[in-house]
Amino acid sequence: MDTILLAQSQNDYQRCTRCVMDTSDPEIWFNERGECNHCTEFFETTSKNWFPNSEGRQKLTQLVQTIRATGKNNEYDCILGLSGGVDSSYLALKVKEMGLRPLVVHIDAGWNSELAVANIEAIVKYCNYDLYTHVVNWEEMRDLQLAYFRSGVANQDVPQDHVFFAMLYHLANTHGIRYVLSGGNLATESIFPASWHGSAMDSINLVSIHKTFGQRQLKDYRTISFFEYYFWYPFIKKMRTIRPLDYMPYVKADALRELEARVGYKSYAGKHGESQFTKFFQNYYLPTKFGYDKRLPHLSSMIVSNQITREDALKTLETPLYDEDTIDQDISYFCKKLRISRDEFNVLMNTPNRIYLEFPNWDKYYRPMKSIQRFAQKILQRHIQVH
Repeated sequence: MDTILLAQSQNDYQRCTRCVMDTSDPEIWFNERGECNHCTEFFETTSKNWFPNSEGRQKLTQLVQTIRATGKNNEYDCILGLSGGVDSSYLALKVKEMGLRPLVVHIDAGWNSELAVANIEAIVKYCNYDLYTHVVNWEEMRDLQLAYFRSGVANQDVPQDHVFFAMLYHLANTHGIRYVLSGGNLATESIFPASWHGSAMDSINLVSIHKTFGQRQLKDYRTISFFEYYFWYPFIKKMRTIRPLDYMPYVKADALRELEARVGYKSYAGKHGESQFTKFFQNYYLPTKFGYDKRLPHLSSMIVSNQITREDALKTLETPLYDEDTIDQDISYFCKKLRISRDEFNVLMNTPNRIYLEFPNWDKYYRPMKSIQRFAQKILQRHIQVH
C-alpha cells in the first residue's frame, strides 16, 4: 500500500520523482516511489478525458458536425476567445481548417502587450475572421485589481480571467451561439494545485473582495453568477464549452512553429507574455509573496503528456523567473498603471497573505448544484430517448 507523505512546510521542498511538482503545494502527497498525487490523478483519471489519437479525431469530427448543424442558420456557429497566446492562436488556425464559422472575441483588460495585439491582428487577417473586441472599463478594472492586491490573496488573475469568460458566455447568448470553444487543454494544463487558488468564475468571491477593498461601483464590468454558469447557460440555453485541443495531439512547441511559419506569429519571451499583468503576476508576485512558481504545474503537465522530459524541465527551473535587469522597470510600470506609489506597492507586498476562503465564496453551493446538474442531465437524456 502506498505511503502518504504530507508536505510539512513550503520551506522544506520535496520534489516528485516523476514530474517536478513539489511541496510548495501544501496539499501534495507522495507514494512510496516518491511520485506525487498529481501524477497519479493524471494517469488514473484526467487522462481518460484526453484523446491525442484516432479516437480523438473521430470525436472531434462528430463535434464539428454537431456544431455546424446546430448553427447552420446563424451567422456564427461558435464563439472563440483569442488572447494572443499560443493555445488560443493555434486553436484559431485549427478552427479555420475545420470549416467552422466562429465569432472571434478578444477581451482587452488594459494589459495587452504590443506583440499580443500584432499577433491577434495577424491571426484574424490570415483566417479572415470577424473580430469583436470588448474593452473593459479601465477605471473599474483598475479598482478591482487594486482591491485584489489589497486583499492579499494569491489569485490576482481573477479580475481578468472572470470577465474574459463571462463576456464569452454573455456574447454567445446574445448571438444565439451554443458552442464556446476554449484553448484550454490537458496537454499543458492538466496539473494545477487546488491549494493555490479558488475558481476564477466565483463571482460571489469576486464581489466580496471588491466590496471589502474596492472604492467604486462596478457598473460596466460583467460577471457571471453561480446559477448562470452551472445551470442557466448549460441547461436552459443548452450552451456547451468545447476544448478541441484535447482531441488532437497538441504539442506546444510544434504549434508555435506552425504559427510562426503560417501566420508570422512572434513568440513571447516567456509564458503568458501576451499580458503584461500576467507576466508580472506569475513571474514576481506569486513566487515572491507566496512561494508559488507556476512553471511547476505547467512543466509537470508537459512531462506527463510526454512533450518534454523531466530533465529538460529541471533545467528550465534553473533559469530565473524574471530578468534582474528589467524587473524594476516592470514593477514601476505596474505601479504607474494602477496609480500607486512604490512605497504603497512595498506595503501591499508585505501585508499578511490571505486565502480566498477568508471571503464569501460559492464553494458551499458547488456540491448541491452538481447534484442538480446530474439530475437535470438524466431528465434531458430521457427526453431525447423518448423523442
